[in-house]
Amino acid sequence: MQFGIFTVSDITTDPTTHQTPTEHERIMATVAIAKKAEEVGLDVFALGEHHNPPFFSSSPTTTLAYIAAQTDRILLSTSTTLITTNDPVKIAEDFAMLQHLSNGRTDVMMGRGNTGPVYPWFGKDIRDGIPLAIENYALLHRLWREDYVDWQGKYRTPLQGFQSTPRPLDGVPPFVWHGSIRSPEIAEQAAYYGDGFFANNIFWPKEHYMRLIGYYRQRFEHYGHGTADQAIVGLGGQAFMRRNSQDAIDEFRPYFDNAPVYGHGPSLEDFTEQTPLTVGSPQQVIDRYASMREHFGDYQRQLFLMDHAGLPLKTVLEQLDILGEEVVPVLRKEFATNRPEHVPDGPTHASLLAAARAAEAREEVLS
Repeated sequence: MQFGIFTVSDITTDPTTHQTPTEHERIMATVAIAKKAEEVGLDVFALGEHHNPPFFSSSPTTTLAYIAAQTDRILLSTSTTLITTNDPVKIAEDFAMLQHLSNGRTDVMMGRGNTGPVYPWFGKDIRDGIPLAIENYALLHRLWREDYVDWQGKYRTPLQGFQSTPRPLDGVPPFVWHGSIRSPEIAEQAAYYGDGFFANNIFWPKEHYMRLIGYYRQRFEHYGHGTADQAIVGLGGQAFMRRNSQDAIDEFRPYFDNAPVYGHGPSLEDFTEQTPLTVGSPQQVIDRYASMREHFGDYQRQLFLMDHAGLPLKTVLEQLDILGEEVVPVLRKEFATNRPEHVPDGPTHASLLAAARAAEAREEVLS
């Protein structure tokens, strides 16, 4: 089981001090947060992609490469790479390069994003969102696995004998997660390729995501990648913690009320009841997230959103201390208890390489 954090890279005014960090301050704070995540024993740091204010992360691979140079162990991912508006050739090149620079500590989460205007900015039509995601990923999948690719599709110019460089590290492409909050077509895509499916369940009740994940598991088995409970599932989450529950609620409320995504909407109490957002003591967070597999089955990755809505860096680092030192160790034990042996762990470069070598050995025996 992999535990980590993800960031949406928002630059938001602190509602308690009315101070707004500069872009530079927020970028460097994100680097500090990633390094702290490794320090406290988390497994994954993931960064989103946006091309509009109030977000800074227009080039996630650049930021992740900089973080890779200052860390040793933590796995670096995106929490959204826009498969719809990015050229799949450039995605293939950028993430293979990051894979080499990080010595394999790289995977990627494909998504369509939630900002409609980004499509025309990059010459695309939002009405083609799903077909773009399907066609672009079909090309990306081949670019990482075939030395020379001939390609003709609807949404980009043809390729003839094209080879993306550098080639994936050890001949093993980065592991791909397909992220979605509402689209069964994306769950179907993840299942078809035997990739991971990440349900960022931070907005809606669990029943919605239970249906989406259940569909992905069913289709994963249909395509012959393993049993439904072996499908690779990731979940999003949110938490804010203090020793005393009421202190956590009082401190977090102004940030929640003014958050750029869900601020000025449901009350904090209603939102925490209806979604995985948990504001309270560390034990409350443990209890809430330990129950997740009762709803979603055994899964491979749990990411928390911890640095949004204008929270100051000092507070975020304090939250990571609590998460890494008090919450995650207990959750690791909880999730390991009675976990079936045939359910895989979260994918890493080492595990993917071992699987590839084992497959090659089987082919040699059969031949």
